[in-house]
Amino acid sequence: MHLSEILKENKVHFSFEFFPPKTEDASCRLLETITKLSPIRPSFVSVTYGAGGSTNELTQNLVIRLRQETPLNVVAHLTAVGASRDDIRAQLEKYAAAGIHNVVALRGDPPRGNPDFTPAPNGFAHAVDMVSYIKKHFPHFGVSVAGFPEGHPESPNRLQELDYLKAKVDAGADCITTQLFFDNRDFYDFCERCEIAGIKVPILAGIMPVTSVSGLKRMSELAQRARIPAKLLRAVLRAQSDESVEKVGVHWSTQQVFDLYDHNVSGIHFYTLNHSKATLKIYETLGMSLGEAWHVPNGNGGCSATG
Repeated sequence: MHLSEILKENKVHFSFEFFPPKTEDASCRLLETITKLSPIRPSFVSVTYGAGGSTNELTQNLVIRLRQETPLNVVAHLTAVGASRDDIRAQLEKYAAAGIHNVVALRGDPPRGNPDFTPAPNGFAHAVDMVSYIKKHFPHFGVSVAGFPEGHPESPNRLQELDYLKAKVDAGADCITTQLFFDNRDFYDFCERCEIAGIKVPILAGIMPVTSVSGLKRMSELAQRARIPAKLLRAVLRAQSDESVEKVGVHWSTQQVFDLYDHNVSGIHFYTLNHSKATLKIYETLGMSLGEAWHVPNGNGGCSATG
């Protein structure tokens, strides 16, 4: 189903993001996670690349497998890093042949050790160029783009940043999925600024529960402008174990989701890090009934996806 059709449904949409596993054991764990999250019946799930466009082939394989073996609406990430127009065309053709018609179009982060982004030969310098290309050559595809409530890490000008985001929407983007944030006021301010700029597509709020101190540090690296509120930081540092940190993080994210839900957010996109526990706890705390689970078929090597 096309993203625009999915998001027309009159409800708060829940979606999940996964990254492609690199080993058979990790693949088994991911399939178990997907099975455990299935009763939530997400509106869609997305699958990322690794940093610098790595794991591209793994992403493609996982996306196609999920489409073939589950009832999920699957959204594939596309990044401009290291990819020419021909590469992107080949990926889109492969997805279309497999019945996948939704993507997240991103410029992407440059490889580690090479902080300056350089487009591939005959590639895309900006995400808006990729959006325009997709909508011209694959008009039946739905396209999501990234939004940054606390500002893009490379942008010194927040007004210009909104201009760039509006250009992506004007080029045909069907929705915006935000980077993670910990203070809903940043998200609401971002939504208001989008409204002022004339951006009218659905905006999905990116939520990533804190589950450990090391995870919090990793989040700060991944989302370089992520602002950790002092109240959350104090509670995390006061916790005596990762189990206690996880309780703090789940409680914090649950309060965020409650508030977003009460403010009629279009959707909430959970950055799962391929784990189900925290997301399930948040959803169950909302008091929503879970549907009947479906199961992912066993993977190679006989690993069970049912737990």
